[in-house]
Amino acid sequence: MDFEELTVFLKSHLKDADIAVTDLTGTRDHLGIQIISDEFEGKGLLDQHRMVMDILREKLKQEIHAVQLKTMTKTKARERGLIS
Repeated sequence: MDFEELTVFLKSHLKDADIAVTDLTGTRDHLGIQIISDEFEGKGLLDQHRMVMDILREKLKQEIHAVQLKTMTKTKARERGLIS
């Protein structure tokens, strides 16, 4: 899995997103993905994760074996000092 390609793919669906992808196991198919986007505003954590999993549906069938998601709004990320 090319992480830059995955980032571009996710940004094509979540236009304002700040995205970080990490390899959790060294196999490049177990990924940690952090997404900060205002498109999550007003949505609970489960709905945020459903949005991302729907976007990744086809990639999960072939290229990605497992995903650990961390999602939040830009306001929440600022509160946590993750973005300015």
